[in-house]
Amino acid sequence: MRSSSAWAWQELLALLCSVWLWVCAAQHTGPTPTAQSQGPKLKFRLAGYPRKHNEGRIEVFYNEEWGTICDDDFTLANAHVLCRHLGFVAATGWAHSAKYGKGIGRVWLDNVNCGGSEKSIADCKSRGWGNSDCSHEEDAGVICKDEHIPGYVDSNVIEAEQNQVEELRLRPVVSGARKRLPVTEGVVEVRYKEGWAQICDEGWNPKNNRVVCGMMGFPAEKKVNRNFYKLYLERQQLSYRLHSVACTGNEVHISMCPFEFYKGNATAACKGGMPAVVSCMPGPLFTTGSSPKKKQQQRQQQQGQQRIRLKGGAKAGEGRVEVLKNSEWGTVCDDRWNLLTASVVCRELGFGSAKEALTGARMGQGMGPIHMNEVQCTGLEMSLWSCPYKNITAEDCKHSEDAGVRCNIPYMGYETTIRIVGGRTPTEGRVEVKRGSKWGTVCSEGWTTKEAMVACRQLGLGYSLHAATETWYWDASNVTEMVLSGVRCAGHEMALSHCQHHGNSLNCKRTDTRFAAGVICSETASDLLLHAPLVQETAYIEDRPLHMLYCAAEENCLSSTARNANWPYGHRRLLRFSSQIHNNGRADFRPKAGRHSWVWHECHRHYHSMDIFTHYDLLTPNGTKVAEGHKASFCLEDTECQEDVAKRYECANFGEQGITVGCWDLYRHDIDCQWIDITDVRPGNYILQVVINPNYEVAESDFTNNAMKCNCKYDGHRIWVHNCHIGDAFSEEANKRFEQYPGQLNNQIV
Repeated sequence: MRSSSAWAWQELLALLCSVWLWVCAAQHTGPTPTAQSQGPKLKFRLAGYPRKHNEGRIEVFYNEEWGTICDDDFTLANAHVLCRHLGFVAATGWAHSAKYGKGIGRVWLDNVNCGGSEKSIADCKSRGWGNSDCSHEEDAGVICKDEHIPGYVDSNVIEAEQNQVEELRLRPVVSGARKRLPVTEGVVEVRYKEGWAQICDEGWNPKNNRVVCGMMGFPAEKKVNRNFYKLYLERQQLSYRLHSVACTGNEVHISMCPFEFYKGNATAACKGGMPAVVSCMPGPLFTTGSSPKKKQQQRQQQQGQQRIRLKGGAKAGEGRVEVLKNSEWGTVCDDRWNLLTASVVCRELGFGSAKEALTGARMGQGMGPIHMNEVQCTGLEMSLWSCPYKNITAEDCKHSEDAGVRCNIPYMGYETTIRIVGGRTPTEGRVEVKRGSKWGTVCSEGWTTKEAMVACRQLGLGYSLHAATETWYWDASNVTEMVLSGVRCAGHEMALSHCQHHGNSLNCKRTDTRFAAGVICSETASDLLLHAPLVQETAYIEDRPLHMLYCAAEENCLSSTARNANWPYGHRRLLRFSSQIHNNGRADFRPKAGRHSWVWHECHRHYHSMDIFTHYDLLTPNGTKVAEGHKASFCLEDTECQEDVAKRYECANFGEQGITVGCWDLYRHDIDCQWIDITDVRPGNYILQVVINPNYEVAESDFTNNAMKCNCKYDGHRIWVHNCHIGDAFSEEANKRFEQYPGQLNNQIV
């Protein structure tokens, strides 16, 4: 034990140190941090042009006014703090001297000095709010790493050059419309201080309606009964904020239109007018009163008629832009891609104006041709194909420059009827849904990646990284009872309530807490695609002796009739081909099972990380299966990668398995099980079908491109493989054409 004198000396030393620190702090005259808790709530945004979505002039909302930050003494540490404010994990650089254009308003901060770990820019040293000797020629910009913080939810704030009006809403006044979503008609109101104010409709025109509807997520506007609203609104107490709004119709936000503010008390303003009222036409996905099944039919009908689609997005109204030309889907290059052009895409697809014009393959890289470059829309066109554009050449663009969009969509309130609880992070946990006024868990029987995808989409958390059917390892202190079972989703739905389920009756074998459905969500996901031309080029027939097929038989790679063969004599006839599988998504493709549960196969001497990685089938023209094969993922690895991508996965020496973004895994035609056993197949016309990740064991951003189909003609000795393509339903017309066209003669029997 220490003596009492030792304790006394220690206390005295601590007292002297504290006095010394207090004196030093009192004498300190440099810039001091301003705690965010002491000031008003801060908001941040990126602005400027031209720029990408993750870079721009940094603007901060302080004291009810947007302003900029001076570049004096600016550092990368400052940029790290600001990028985290914007939802990104970190910064990769910063810009000075108004690289992204000069801002307006106040220069709020100057001589900012952060350590880099601060939670708020207000915790960094500076000259204080509004104390600056800078002009807007010194506005700072930041370049953020293109990766969001887990659980980050996109803001609905539109990035505009003069965004004096931040928020806008339609307030329904008809009693029946107040409870119904989406709100398609009502009084236009803007956020003002802590409440909402109206816009005077003097000089209001249909072009203004179009802009407001676009902001609300609707593709078009319609006429409204002004007299009805006038009688109602005469009895209301009104407070006007804007007047003389004069949009041209192609603006993505009303703040980009000319208008004037009312100053002071505007309660008695707008003489001779009334509040602006707008009525909008919802797109097919948001038509009020339509059942989920009818909406799906409308979606399919719309896609069947259109030559444009979105791919790779986690939410409705976002994705990589793909267009149909000469019966082939391709992408659009992001050169000169902007909000006006993106808005034409959004409206054409039944959404509102564009919230963001995405560049640099932000929604993953496509495959196939790049059909359009330097698309220049005015914003008023009915279709992207009506806009001037340049035809693409191989030198102009790569798929790393594929354009994408994020569209405004109507508020549907789907996130209010679902939540996740018990998880270790905000992006994982046990799924609970609201049934009437009651919250409860979901039965995990039949709970797959597809259902989990819908849950993550409804929560606004991106893609499903894992569909959990046992949730015992999550906190169960506040567990509710089970209220929903039999959930079966196609994967495209926007809410679990749109999927098939047992309704109000519960039918679940295991209702215990630990068997409730759960999810782990992720902002990004992989996307696997097969290189179809390689299958077509490498397909051939081999008669392989049975004595060389013992390992293949052990792994069930032969047809069932092989069991009755006269082993080891005779042979099996195999349709062989190579397959090259690319990961064009935004996350690495990793096996669902961890290394601890991989299965060692002694015969082939390799580990299986997934039981079934691909299905190989031979079908009749009407879809009947006549032969099948499958490929276990005995070695998922990066065989080759794009020039700027490094390999990460290699199977040798029990290495990690997976496919990196921008890499591909090659299964050569001459390895075991890379075939279909066609010994019992008669001569005729067939369809060769290859499906990657057929059981949806691993999450992908797009499951519709996992299948490849080819025409096959087999005469009993030779095989022709032709017209291989990815994704869409197999063309009957192409099949008929193939009857008269022998196509490419593949290698004969070897």
